[in-house]
Amino acid sequence: MTKNDIQLIRSLADKKGRAETGLFLAEGVKLVEEMLASDLQVERVLAVGEAAERFSGEKITSQQMQRISALKTPTEVVALVRIPRYGWSAEQISQELSLALDGVQDPGNMGTILRLADWFGIRDVVCSPNSADCFNPKVVQATMGAIARVRVHYLPLVPCLQKVAALNVPVYGTFLEGRNIYEVPLSARGVIVMGNEGRGISPEVGRCVSDRLYIPPYPPGRPSSESLNVAVATAVVCAEFRRPGR
Repeated sequence: MTKNDIQLIRSLADKKGRAETGLFLAEGVKLVEEMLASDLQVERVLAVGEAAERFSGEKITSQQMQRISALKTPTEVVALVRIPRYGWSAEQISQELSLALDGVQDPGNMGTILRLADWFGIRDVVCSPNSADCFNPKVVQATMGAIARVRVHYLPLVPCLQKVAALNVPVYGTFLEGRNIYEVPLSARGVIVMGNEGRGISPEVGRCVSDRLYIPPYPPGRPSSESLNVAVATAVVCAEFRRPGR
């Protein structure tokens, strides 16, 4: 592995480097296995010791792995994967249940939400341009392989949601002044909007929401935390949409 190789791989920790190369970094046995089993294009696999033979990858030293790894504790295998580009249309995402993320900026939250989308069978996630980059190494790690199955689109949300609404498809969003999610009918298709960690759903995106939902604390009226973490709230909402009998 050359110095240029090391420099290129290290550049993938930054959004600029990923944009210039069209690649992202996947680290760890499970994650690399997920990438190789997926439809994504794996450009290169580098591994230490016996892992090189196991993954049919290029053998490198532990010292070289330390230099290219984005993890505090380097793993035994990394893969350079081509960033996928997916087409998007309102008609496409309106056929099923989809997620829209309005300024979700924490990499851990982003990764967890994509993992939740994968778990609950949500194939498309539309993110506002100011959301965390899903190919950030921290996000990729947090997805636990979901990044290979969930189609992520970075688009201005307002025009996207307006197109969805024009098809008479519900646009849901979580608000403190919304209706109790456990007491309202929910559609099998539509878009669920989740907002920024601190500000929630922005006013302009909020105007596109047709159904405002609220996750109530339990029991009603008891003092509780001011709000839920956005990834936790996403889990609650998705579980309710997928509950049998809905």
